[in-house]
Amino acid sequence: MPADLLDKILEAAHVGETTDWEFKSAKGGFPGSFWETYSAMANSEGGVILLGVREKDGKVHLDGLTSEQATQHQKYFWDNVHNRNTVSANLLTSQDVSIVDLDGPVLLAIQVPRATRTQRPVYLGHNPLGHTFQRHHEGDYRLDDAEVRRMLADADLIPPDHRILEGFDLKDLDPASMAQYRQRLASLKSDHPWLTLPDMDFLAKIGGWRRERSGKRHGLTLAGLLMFGKEEAIRDTDAVPGYFVDYREKLDPLLRWTDRVCPDGTWEANLFQFYHRVWPKLAAGLPTPFRLEGAERRDETPAHEALREAFINALIHADFLGVGGIVIERYPDRFILENPGTLLISFEQYHRGGVSECRNRSLQKMFALIGRGEQAGSGADKIRTGWRLNRWRAPKLECHDRPNRVELVLPMVSLIPEETLSHLRAMLGGAIDSLTPSELQALATAALENQVSNIRLQELLPDHPVEISRMLTRLCERGLLVSDNRRRWATYHLGTGDKAPSLFDHTDSPHKSEDSIHLEGDSIRLTEDSIRLTEDSIRLDDENDDLRLLAASIAKKGKVPPTEMRSGLLRLCTGHYLTVEQLARLLNRNPVRLRSVFLGPMVREGLLRLRFSDAPNHPGQAYIATNTESV
Repeated sequence: MPADLLDKILEAAHVGETTDWEFKSAKGGFPGSFWETYSAMANSEGGVILLGVREKDGKVHLDGLTSEQATQHQKYFWDNVHNRNTVSANLLTSQDVSIVDLDGPVLLAIQVPRATRTQRPVYLGHNPLGHTFQRHHEGDYRLDDAEVRRMLADADLIPPDHRILEGFDLKDLDPASMAQYRQRLASLKSDHPWLTLPDMDFLAKIGGWRRERSGKRHGLTLAGLLMFGKEEAIRDTDAVPGYFVDYREKLDPLLRWTDRVCPDGTWEANLFQFYHRVWPKLAAGLPTPFRLEGAERRDETPAHEALREAFINALIHADFLGVGGIVIERYPDRFILENPGTLLISFEQYHRGGVSECRNRSLQKMFALIGRGEQAGSGADKIRTGWRLNRWRAPKLECHDRPNRVELVLPMVSLIPEETLSHLRAMLGGAIDSLTPSELQALATAALENQVSNIRLQELLPDHPVEISRMLTRLCERGLLVSDNRRRWATYHLGTGDKAPSLFDHTDSPHKSEDSIHLEGDSIRLTEDSIRLTEDSIRLDDENDDLRLLAASIAKKGKVPPTEMRSGLLRLCTGHYLTVEQLARLLNRNPVRLRSVFLGPMVREGLLRLRFSDAPNHPGQAYIATNTESV
């Protein structure tokens, strides 16, 4: 099917680039696999199911329906979506189901929204176990029983941290943590009436101790144990056996980490102690300008408030029965905060703000009482605002599955750093001057993050997603971006423009000197501030026969196993620096993919070292192997 017809189908059904969609043939009747996709989309981010179109071997075929067939399928859908024997919940209104006329053949479009926290899981029949599905990329996958139970736990109106722990009592708490928490509350509200209460009554007020209305059960809650507990008690098999909190500081690329805070037996690793040990280390990574408010110096900025909010969010939104624990990482140019669990609201609601869905409400209350954390759904806004005021790139939220984890990246990088702008100008020549601010931001993001997408640009630009899609299409038509052609969740990489010289050009340049590369017409002149090739480097004209021989086994193949490619890169980079362009030329590979799939991860793993470690996006960046014994 021609691409323009596919675009017509998607446009007619109001399916955008950021929308998940599924084509299903319905010529032989209503497709039986429809309900699996309905369940999968409802349990993910929603999507659109189009009946009357099918995909096979990467090609799209328009079967088309008659108006009568579409009407029959529409009635069949409504009859069954309300049938408890078919599916557990109807999430749709009449506006979500429509017949799409393609000037002859018609399609039936069914818009499936994301189910709310309390509606999930959406499953087939009467038993969620074995009959619940979720979307992963473009397919529907059956969830295992453990995944379904985590979803059921999130749907419970009683938060998981309210759970009363049988057999636990005040002896399982760390007295020092309780005392420090009271002192913190007293410093904020010295006349607070709860300060005079005994520990058990105090815990009951803040959610650490609970008594059931029936009066039959009472005791320490999971929140109380997580916040103030002794590490041994927290990791008891009846509490949170997989509990782990970890702070990793990676300020030197030559070291695995420069500082680390994790349970090691020297401190009681509850959440209160973890917060107070880690927060000063995180705050030290932010610039603190001298500022007076009245006669007092104020050491905190909106960026500090944003980072603290993100830190608290990772603690109170974590699924403590999930996999992997809480991991907080500090790098010279970014923070990464990751916690187990899923996002309880949609990405759209998260970015819009104003919606509060907290997994552990008692923990949220405990931190809020001592001035830490928001309870009004404004936390995401505070994080974005704090970063925007510093003119840094917008925070990037990602959700991973299997295992379920939420990751927030806070980059301390300008929206368009000067070195990136210089890099783009060198690549694109005069074409850069005709770009709009939004187009320039799209290209800068592709350069800084190795790719760009519609969803990422929604975090950076005020433009509507449809306008962003059109802009990305224009940039592709001009050759400035290259699409992966996936259409849904499409990602884009830097192109070279129709006539612009490129740093990724694989041909020899007309003129080369020791300290610069000069191309006729628009030129790239890399001075000693951008790339100075020293005696341990290989110049562009020195890619000798030895290097070509080392690369030959890969260069002559169309595809090689990742282990073979990594081994080849290590061999080539042993004893000297090579740029991505040199490596791409030697290995006969795309430089963008080589950098994003292999070089970047190998640097993070410590297998390769950057020439300019303090400027990862330096236009003269090059790589050298760190351990020749691994070759």
